Amino acid sequence: MQKKPLAIMTLTATLTLGSSLLAIAQDNNVEEVVVRGRFLSGDELNSVKTPTPIIDVPQSLSILTDEQIEEQAMRDFGDVLRYTPGLAISQGEGHRDAIIIRGVQTTADFFIDGIRDDVQYYRPFYNVAQIEVLRGPNALLFGRGGGGGVVNRVQKTAVIGENFNSFFGGIDTFSAYNGAIDSNFALGDSAALRINGFYEELENHRDFFEGERFAINPTLTALLSDRTRLTASYEYVDDDRVVDRGVPSQRVENGPNTPLENYDETFFGSPDENFTTLQAHILRARVEHELSDTMNANVTLHYADYDKEYQNLYPSDDVVVVDGVFDEVELDGYRDVTERENLILQANLVSEFATGGFGHTLLVGVELGDQQTTNGRDDNVFEENGDDQLVIPFTDPLEIPAFSFSNPVRDRESEVRYASVYLQDQIDLTDQFKVVLGLRYDVFDIDVTDFIAAGGEDSDGRFSREDTEVTPRLGFIYKPAENVSIYASYSETFLPRSGDQFLTLDLTTESTRPQYFENREIGVKWDFSNALSLTAAVFDLERESFTSVDPEDQEQVIVIEGSDTRGFEIQLTGNLTDRWSISTGYSYLDGEVNRADGSGFDGNRTRQTPENMFSLWTRYDVSNRLSLALGGTYQDSFFVREDNATEVPDYTRIDAAAYYQVSDSTRLQLNVENLFDEEYFPDAHSNDNISTGRPLNARLSVVVDF
Repeated sequence: MQKKPLAIMTLTATLTLGSSLLAIAQDNNVEEVVVRGRFLSGDELNSVKTPTPIIDVPQSLSILTDEQIEEQAMRDFGDVLRYTPGLAISQGEGHRDAIIIRGVQTTADFFIDGIRDDVQYYRPFYNVAQIEVLRGPNALLFGRGGGGGVVNRVQKTAVIGENFNSFFGGIDTFSAYNGAIDSNFALGDSAALRINGFYEELENHRDFFEGERFAINPTLTALLSDRTRLTASYEYVDDDRVVDRGVPSQRVENGPNTPLENYDETFFGSPDENFTTLQAHILRARVEHELSDTMNANVTLHYADYDKEYQNLYPSDDVVVVDGVFDEVELDGYRDVTERENLILQANLVSEFATGGFGHTLLVGVELGDQQTTNGRDDNVFEENGDDQLVIPFTDPLEIPAFSFSNPVRDRESEVRYASVYLQDQIDLTDQFKVVLGLRYDVFDIDVTDFIAAGGEDSDGRFSREDTEVTPRLGFIYKPAENVSIYASYSETFLPRSGDQFLTLDLTTESTRPQYFENREIGVKWDFSNALSLTAAVFDLERESFTSVDPEDQEQVIVIEGSDTRGFEIQLTGNLTDRWSISTGYSYLDGEVNRADGSGFDGNRTRQTPENMFSLWTRYDVSNRLSLALGGTYQDSFFVREDNATEVPDYTRIDAAAYYQVSDSTRLQLNVENLFDEEYFPDAHSNDNISTGRPLNARLSVVVDF
């Protein structure tokens, strides 16, 4: 792996840690203690596009602030989702974020400030102000996809009239380290510049795994007038790492296979040929204008250029273990290259007014997008047999026979053009009753050129499809008190047959309608105080027509006509006392495949859907300088795919942390992960690509503000 110079060192924003926030104010040498909690009745979501308190949003959701991310040393979505009810992480083949929301897997339902960010890569958190996780389909706000929900990252922006700097650095017991910087500069009375940057050296418990990534994100905020604000942002992300797809499964007679145990460090690939690289340029400009005291408009122009490459060898079949050892392993592999350009324009008009005795919060929006993608894939060819699969004797490390990536199996270009118009009205019928009504109209048009299919007799390689969809949203809210809401909601979304990465259009899918999602949900949100909140929901999510891998031929897919996930989620967050904070959640998910005639999957569990998940993180401020924290997560067993051929066992993991304020400007932090050294398997991609959990390790960090 090619190494890059250590050009960017240091650090992320340090806005104190946790729900109890210790802030040091240097004003006449007086220390001020500021307590912050999650207040549903006042806090608002960036992603709902209207100035709506969380308590009035008829949808299950979770928010993680930058303080929580720093407190728990969260470095990726795997860390975040462990503490978020209803969500699980998928492996993503060792080169991308992949998540499971209410039994629906996605690699594309990621957003930045409400704008689509759908290329497959690992998203860093160095410039994140908060992460918003909205569960349940909601095409009205986000458009196509989002069958189980979406994840929105809210980026930090420049703060007018302030100057501050924050530096962060950390190292763990695997010798992985990172650093970040967050600097804000006032440019007169009406403008400010903020620069966030970070560098990270990647290491973990796995043999041969290594990597590095860095990013920089300057943002500019300017007041163009008393009523007009401009926010401009540029981000460059560079990621270079080894691709690790975990361990295979071991064969079990008369039952589902299980992950291979006691080989948690063994690398089943090529240390030299398993790698991924990404370079991303993301530019965004947003203008917000206050038309009147009750009407606001905003326009966002977003351009992103992604250049992604990955290649790998990986285990492609289970292994036969006798007395703890096995003799051979089967390998497969490929090389994949993707280039994508996204150009998205989004405009929203929000008006608050009263008519006929009713209050209204009206949202009118338009979104236009053009996404151009090129993708190519070459299978590997082993010199020994001229095939892409080969059974080799097992050694540790593996002795990889000669091979090359020289068999083209995919060479495609696609252009997606879409136009959307959406309208939503939140109507205050009385002080206690509200209703949310909305419709979105989408035109999704895709043209694909398949250069390999163009050489065949039955096709010229050109495919196209246009989908026109109308998706509704309906919600009822009853507020018996200002700090309590009970809601019921219905929402829909759709996903075109080209998939969330636009790679699957052919003669069959060209004439096949999209897959559809319907969600019915009842929930409650309750602020016990301005520092402690409870949310809970029961739901039924129906999914119509999707694909899975054929268990008889891993190169083929089969169509499943539907699945149904019923569940319950509950989350409690905030401060129990001035010194004691808590964040805990539980989810129950019953996901079942249905209408899968001919596949043998009918009645099976949906992929990677643990029935029970529980998390707890609690922190106690021993003094104004010392704080201690303890956390735990439980994840039930799950089946990797709809064939239910491989089952990953349940696990419980305990984490801990300590924080010490050395001085007004310096803080030390120690996070201990997997305190009792539990052997576990947190996620998977396929039946024979299963990740091994990190063993006991510690991370020491220092934060300096000036």
